[in-house]
Amino acid sequence: MGYVVKFALLLLIIFSCKSKENTKEASTIVVQNKKEQKILFIVSNQKTYGKSSIKTSNHFGEIVYAYDVFVDEGYEVDFVSPKGGKVIFGYVNKSNLIQKKYLEDTKLLTKLEQTLQPKEVRVSAYKAVYYVGGGAAMFGVPENKEIQKIAMDVYEKNNGVISAICHGTAGIVNLKTSKGEYVYKGKNVNGFPDKFERMDAAYYQEFPFSIEKKIIKNGGNFSYSQKNRAGYYLVDGRLITGQDPSAAKIVAEKIVETLKNI
Repeated sequence: MGYVVKFALLLLIIFSCKSKENTKEASTIVVQNKKEQKILFIVSNQKTYGKSSIKTSNHFGEIVYAYDVFVDEGYEVDFVSPKGGKVIFGYVNKSNLIQKKYLEDTKLLTKLEQTLQPKEVRVSAYKAVYYVGGGAAMFGVPENKEIQKIAMDVYEKNNGVISAICHGTAGIVNLKTSKGEYVYKGKNVNGFPDKFERMDAAYYQEFPFSIEKKIIKNGGNFSYSQKNRAGYYLVDGRLITGQDPSAAKIVAEKIVETLKNI
């Protein structure tokens, strides 16, 4: 009987070890799959407003407030711009702890120095696109056909999310579904509204269009908070938009929440 008992105990130990190995392997697969569900930030190469000499850039706060949420959730973030390579960021607030943290983050700064060209994007890896704002977002991105295709492939083929913050909403105005309808037709959308633009300023004279008017003309339900910097955002299915930098964090959180329910 002694040998039988010892043999039984040995089998239990072997099966126990195998079970732990299988659990570890399953856990590893989950982590690998999470890393495959990347987020693609869409930024602009523009340095000035239109053809003027007035400098513009991508909004650093809108980048890092969202980036911080995604990284904390374990997502890998990539950046794409119409031309690829270095993009300019601005609107920096060094007294803000999140911004200060990422101003010293080599990984993020390298990504902004080496953004992908549209042709380098492996679309199947992404579950969401996030259009960054700042004045630069009005130029180069909205009319870029390759970026439009990337965004719509993520939305339709990957069952993913399209999102935008502030002037980043300019990037979605030309997006159409495979049926030929604007992706935001009949949906609730927002971005930086005309109410808070300085329409008599030289920078605004360079804008190719009004985000608000363009969305409404093409069938979108554009709404906004009467109070600026109020963290206003809208979620309409897999379309998520925010009014200004104060909504960047919550937009990212809603993207994460949406992805968990897909």
